[in-house]
Amino acid sequence: MNKNKAARILSYTLIVPVAVLIFCLMILLVGCDLGDALKGFWNGAFGSTYSIAEVLVKASPLILCGISVSVGAHAGFTNIGAEGQFYMGAAVTAAISMYAPLPARLLLPVSMIAGFLAGGIWAMIPGILKARFNISEVINTIMFNYIATGIVGILLQTVLKDPKAYYPQSSKIPKEMYLSKILNGTRLHSGLIVALVCAAFVYVFIRCTYSGYKIRAVGQNPRASLCAGIRVRRSIIFSSLLSGGFAGLAGVCEIAGLQHKLMDGISPGYGYLAIVAALLGVNNPIGIVIASVGIAILQEGANGMQRAGSVPTSISNVMLGMLVLLILGRAVFEKRLAKKGAHRV
Repeated sequence: MNKNKAARILSYTLIVPVAVLIFCLMILLVGCDLGDALKGFWNGAFGSTYSIAEVLVKASPLILCGISVSVGAHAGFTNIGAEGQFYMGAAVTAAISMYAPLPARLLLPVSMIAGFLAGGIWAMIPGILKARFNISEVINTIMFNYIATGIVGILLQTVLKDPKAYYPQSSKIPKEMYLSKILNGTRLHSGLIVALVCAAFVYVFIRCTYSGYKIRAVGQNPRASLCAGIRVRRSIIFSSLLSGGFAGLAGVCEIAGLQHKLMDGISPGYGYLAIVAALLGVNNPIGIVIASVGIAILQEGANGMQRAGSVPTSISNVMLGMLVLLILGRAVFEKRLAKKGAHRV
């Protein structure tokens, strides 16, 4: 085996025991019984069919938002705006349910298409600004998050507000718009299937199509791509449209599959957690699916620990931060391992 490849595999493998050790130390530092906490973690994430279903419910929007971040990253478009794009997709879904004069059977497919386009257009604006004027998409997408949540807040106080509700929320969507349940007695819905299909599509599109090749080429070397005849600006704008579209679709699935209405704060930060999922998954759709499920396990397990051993749920957020630091520090560790292997030879 190539020594560099062996060092890479070992550097990733060591992250797991180091993360587990840090996790256990944090539980002990807050003064909780380690055995009770770990038992609560297991029960919270895997203790019942309902617990496992809840993990997958939380993973579904994370997968869609994670591949949203990934698609942009392949073209060099750093999408920090999945949260705002999620909200735009959700808002369009609520608006269609309340005002669109469509047959009931068309409401859901039209919502998915419209939600995808709403999120995509919301991301495409920073994409155009980057492609044509070289304005940082990082700042723009962050600002667009605040603008999107502000717009949704205004809509929920005005045209989308349920007149019968005291809190700012829309009316419930028609039952014809509901995504079907996968497992009876749980909240698991077919949004998980949508997320997995989208992840498979992105994997094939990025790796096996000419358009995907152009996106990857632009992300790796825009100047060389331009010299090779690739339209760099068009690739950046197109990738930003796709990127935002998947986050918008996550907003559609959250309403159609779970909440069934638009609310202020409908996302608990899926768009921001998606950045961590994309980083942990190395921008590979398969890796993002695994990372999203892992993050959901960590969150549900933390809830179980709180119930069983009064362990603060904020430990899960600390662990996510530690995982990001370990991933970022892995490259340095990998180089040292490779150097030691070279010296031995």
